[in-house]
Amino acid sequence: MSTSNITCSRKKWRNMDLLIPYAAPYFAYVAFSSVLQNKLPEEIIYIMKLVIVPGLLIWAWKWYVPLTGPKNKWISCLWGIVFGIIGLVVWCGLYAPFTTPEDGAPWSDLGFALRLLTAGFVVPIFEELFMRGFVFRVALQWDLLRRQKTPKPFSAALDESSIFDVAPGQWTVYAIGISTIIFAAGHVVGEWPAAIAYGFLMALLWILRKDLISCIVAHGVTNIGLALYVYYFGHWELW
Repeated sequence: MSTSNITCSRKKWRNMDLLIPYAAPYFAYVAFSSVLQNKLPEEIIYIMKLVIVPGLLIWAWKWYVPLTGPKNKWISCLWGIVFGIIGLVVWCGLYAPFTTPEDGAPWSDLGFALRLLTAGFVVPIFEELFMRGFVFRVALQWDLLRRQKTPKPFSAALDESSIFDVAPGQWTVYAIGISTIIFAAGHVVGEWPAAIAYGFLMALLWILRKDLISCIVAHGVTNIGLALYVYYFGHWELW
């Protein structure tokens, strides 16, 4: 099948058809954390995450929007590194006031390594694909349909629209706000100020670079930087 035929077939997928492929890795990860916490050792939970979540990503990859955009992907990666460092400072600064040293305890070396791998190389992919790749774009399409006075704009955004029709970097205020709130809702309450700021930062990066690769790199840099910071400086309460 030619590239043009693949692109054409992708655009025929409605957002409702894409919901499970985009949401499955995210909710599988959340389920492992919430359902199995305190029932299995953290090391076992993270091994399961490292096996099953990437497996879901591989299964769903054909349904995903392109990670790259119209701009140079290597420059986007550099932007991602810069925004990732900024995001690390923002996250620590806004989350630290809601924590105390008693909130965290050191992880075992194996547990730390497994969580570092997951947070640095798995979470950024599925979370950016879901939040900026799917939620952001569906919210944008709902907003545009709402402005056009389309009856039942949310149903139309799911049943009649496709995120593949969203132009790289396209945005509305509602798309930024809704995707940021949903992103923050996936975190504990104390992380909400940091998560809101971080969600806005990733939306800004999407608008500036018009691709997801920059957001994925930024997210990975932030998560790896946070892991190394808590490990070497002992601020386990931030992780």
